[in-house]
Amino acid sequence: MANVPVQRMGPAEYLAWEREQDVRHEYVHGEVFAMAGGSPRHAALIAAVTIELGVAHRGGPCRVLATDQRILAEDGEHYVYADVSVVCGSILLARGTNDVLTNPAVVVEVLSKGTEVYDRGKKWDGYQKIASVTDYLLVSQSEPHIEHYQRREGDEWHYRLIGAGGRVSLKSGATFDVDTVYAGTFELMGD
Repeated sequence: MANVPVQRMGPAEYLAWEREQDVRHEYVHGEVFAMAGGSPRHAALIAAVTIELGVAHRGGPCRVLATDQRILAEDGEHYVYADVSVVCGSILLARGTNDVLTNPAVVVEVLSKGTEVYDRGKKWDGYQKIASVTDYLLVSQSEPHIEHYQRREGDEWHYRLIGAGGRVSLKSGATFDVDTVYAGTFELMGD
């Protein structure tokens, strides 16, 4: 995400404007930020996680959604795009919209130099406010590890760093190996 806002506007104005744009933008408390493009490694990691989650959830009650799914992280204040998201059960949309998800269970962000502070800060703060979110994954581009935050009872979050040889287990029932996600990705240009 760019560090400098493109412009300021209200949430309804943002949603109408964003639907007409060729490039994705996130909305944070009145400020609109353009989303930067990713490196081949970034794109490959998103694809690998999407595949693993898709296979794990095939035929079940959960669906994997691509990176262009807008998510309401804080009502009227924060609209975001996750690199990958999973919804379990019915898809719930923000009132008056047909394209703003309100109930992701799993959100995944592949870290990059330009977005890491935001993904760990304001974006993470927004995801924690979504009651349906049970798992937040931060996927490193620089080494084979995935940071996993999992919601426990009483809105307490448990943190686990899962490295090479490890296995990610989500509350949605999906499990996958870190090594499978990273297979061949370090041969690609990263940021």
